[in-house]
Amino acid sequence: MYKVIPIIHVLSKLGVLFSFMLIVPTFVSYLFLDDAFSAFGQTALITITSSSLVWLLTRKYNRELRSRDGFTLVFMLWIGFAAIAAMPFYLYFPNISYTDAFFEAMSGLTTTGATVMTSLDTLAPSVNFWRHMLNWLGGMGIIVLAVAILPMLGIGGTQLFKAEIPGIDKDSKMAPRISQVAKKLWLFYFICTVLIGLALHWAGMSWFDAVCHAMSAFSLGGFSTHDNSIAYFNSVAVEVVLMIATILGAISFASHFTVLKARSVKPYWRDEECRIMLVTLFASIVAASLYLWHKQYYTSLYDSFRFVSFNFVSIGLANGYANADFAKWPLLTSLWMFFLANVLASSGSVGGGIKNVRAIVLFKFSLREMLLLLHPKAVRTVKVNGRSIPERMALTVLAFIFVYFFTVVLFTFLMMATGLDFVSALTAVIACITNAGPGLGAVGPAGNYAGLNDFQKWLCTGTMLLGRLEIFTVFILFTPAYWKK
Repeated sequence: MYKVIPIIHVLSKLGVLFSFMLIVPTFVSYLFLDDAFSAFGQTALITITSSSLVWLLTRKYNRELRSRDGFTLVFMLWIGFAAIAAMPFYLYFPNISYTDAFFEAMSGLTTTGATVMTSLDTLAPSVNFWRHMLNWLGGMGIIVLAVAILPMLGIGGTQLFKAEIPGIDKDSKMAPRISQVAKKLWLFYFICTVLIGLALHWAGMSWFDAVCHAMSAFSLGGFSTHDNSIAYFNSVAVEVVLMIATILGAISFASHFTVLKARSVKPYWRDEECRIMLVTLFASIVAASLYLWHKQYYTSLYDSFRFVSFNFVSIGLANGYANADFAKWPLLTSLWMFFLANVLASSGSVGGGIKNVRAIVLFKFSLREMLLLLHPKAVRTVKVNGRSIPERMALTVLAFIFVYFFTVVLFTFLMMATGLDFVSALTAVIACITNAGPGLGAVGPAGNYAGLNDFQKWLCTGTMLLGRLEIFTVFILFTPAYWKK
């Protein structure tokens, strides 16, 4: 218990921070004069009061975070913040269960974009805004925001930052101090969101829709203000802006900073991970467009290319928007799109899945092993972007990918055991662990997750968290070695 109290102390400070974020949707509610003002006000009051009280009671346990503390705090923070974020939903909707409220909040924070809500078009503006704000906060990671201001709270943030940020190279830094890295990331993230919002308004969205979709687009969150998602707008200009935003969100932020520093887009192509992502995505779009046109799912090649392009970019990069009911496409096409969601997004981006770099490392080491079978004495170093990949890192990648797909299989069987059909169960799990959002069958783009029972929703919620924190951050908490002195 003594080990956990210092972590609870830090968590209480972050709870105070999160309570101040609730001021934003409260102001939006006041601005639009909707009836959700009290729900946000009560949540903010309860959160700041309870967090401040815990802060005072545990202040004598304040100390620097150790390596293992980061993992515990990250897990507890995501659970705690989702619980707080669910309260406005629970207080506002008279008939919503806490399961549904927590599901929606976790989906928002993990940028999954799966929803249990209907009638989004008539939803209170502040509630819709809150959903998209959760996408935006979760996209960069609340942890990164917290780390940016942790020094002011007297907390060292290095272990917290490393436990949350995805990728295989968590020790690379773009600035000497972790807090500086976080501030640079958030500044870039904020500026890009503003530019995307302006572009969406120019493309024809209202200011409210543009702001909301800008927050969910660059974060790869996938929430929309309309039940029909992007199909509501029926605008090629809107779709192009959202595709560009999605691709930028799926590229490593380190690559973005390199491009800005070089004042040239060439570093994108020189980045092996980015290059493979773009080539694979483009080739998949061309092949699927021709296939659907040939099968006469679309009468014109233009329509086929338009709808395939948008949905492959959105689902393949784990965003979650839809401008067509891709559940009606041939299963081969739809499943390939979900396979891409597992492997396309770059490490160091806001995307989900195993990350492209891990797939590249595994593929190259597999080729090397086949070469060594033919030439046992050959010496061949595996490189990615000119950097040699150590054997230890390759084993880590192999272990992660094994645990990742084992988790997909396990949760798929659990979903099927609760009565869900195979396609719905498999795609729901993939959509949640990659944080892509909609699946096929019962959870397809024409519907949502409201039809699942409570146990199935909790399974999906857990899968979302595992995907967002890249599994090991959660699983390590359940190993005996972690709790030994």
